Amino acid sequence: MERIRIFRAGQDFPANGYLMSSETLRRLLASCEAEFALFYLTEAPVMLGLHAEERFLQVADDSRAGWFYADYYEEDQAHPLIDCQEGSLRDDFQFGPLILVRTAAWRDALSGTPDASYTYAAFYSLRLAISRLWGVEHLSEYLYTVREIDRRTTGEKLFDYVDPRNRAVQLEMEQACTAHLKAIGAYLPPVFRELPDEASASFPVEMSVVIPVRNRVRTIDDALASALSQQTPFPFNVIVVDNHSTDGTSEKLAACAARDARLVVVRPERSDLGIGGCWNLAIHHPQCGRYAVQLDSDDVYSSPDTLRKIAETFQRESCAMVVGTYRMTNFRMEEIPPGIIDHREWTDENGRNNALRVNGLGAPRAFRVSLLRRINFPNTSYGEDYAVGLRLSRDYRIGRIYDVLYLCRRWEDNSDAALSVEQMNRYNAYKDKLRSWELKARKQKNRAEQPSANERR
Repeated sequence: MERIRIFRAGQDFPANGYLMSSETLRRLLASCEAEFALFYLTEAPVMLGLHAEERFLQVADDSRAGWFYADYYEEDQAHPLIDCQEGSLRDDFQFGPLILVRTAAWRDALSGTPDASYTYAAFYSLRLAISRLWGVEHLSEYLYTVREIDRRTTGEKLFDYVDPRNRAVQLEMEQACTAHLKAIGAYLPPVFRELPDEASASFPVEMSVVIPVRNRVRTIDDALASALSQQTPFPFNVIVVDNHSTDGTSEKLAACAARDARLVVVRPERSDLGIGGCWNLAIHHPQCGRYAVQLDSDDVYSSPDTLRKIAETFQRESCAMVVGTYRMTNFRMEEIPPGIIDHREWTDENGRNNALRVNGLGAPRAFRVSLLRRINFPNTSYGEDYAVGLRLSRDYRIGRIYDVLYLCRRWEDNSDAALSVEQMNRYNAYKDKLRSWELKARKQKNRAEQPSANERR
């Protein structure tokens, strides 16, 4: 019996192998008599390293897992990958263009999902099923070279997963992820906790715009003007946490604060704060309002009505957090692809489950401060808002606004504009870890809320 059967993109299945259909996967499985299938998910030339197939098989024999992937080179550039953990639920998780699958695991996964019929999400569903039935192994060794590079910067790639042109794909990916969450006991039904009683709580204003900033002298004036020009029937303020700027930003803040008493400038005494730590200073500040609304220091609100619309949603929907819709623009605030990002994959029925599949929840983000003060932000500068969104969505309703409230400016000084592979790996591994922790918490929540055997009788 041959040990490996090779399947190639453009020959055995469509060029984008990650979007295989259920029909294609079943057809390929029927033709695979080998112990393993090696999927070439790219049509670009791939050169295996010395004894690469033997190394894949050695790890497969030793580990008895079902899915294997390895680090590789893109032309002459090293492309390390990250370990696939339980929280690696993103459908765009990077396994590289070469994946080895144990045929028995493939067969078990498909037999365990006999009713699944996907046009786009079959390979994603297969990976999830194999991960829970057999396991996934990452060979942190460079086993091959691919002669093709996606030369876009990280800032250009960052929003691929929410491109509205991919809506049909996203719906199927959500379906596959939800089925997986049910299979592992982490699915949450649309039943939400009541909000804590705030009758006795006193806040100096109804809403605070929170702007963490460090060295944004070119953009801070635009952000402040956008925030301070909001038109509301309630009092609000703007809390800027100036995290030791050295480029003239501090001087601009001081000048603006002298003109407008609604601007509260906080300068941390400590020097170890990330964005999340700056947020914690703001929400625990005595001048913080009942609701805290995010505004990045290089972005702006789309109109003077943003705060009013957010406040109305909090009141109407009794939610812990509100997420809006944003438009991608260049520095001059001209629309750029992919345009409007509305995260319509969020629904009351399944949003908090699907939040474990996507890498962000949208913008602007607004929070009920009484709840934030209980959980706080992690002191990081990437994923801190996602961590809070996951935590709140575990128990409470999240409100959504599909009007464009926010302009997200992409320019060369964005913190995620041109990350190295290693930096992007660190960020993605951290978000996967957040999801892994959240999965454990949701499983525990479900176990605690299940009736005992005696109660069921």
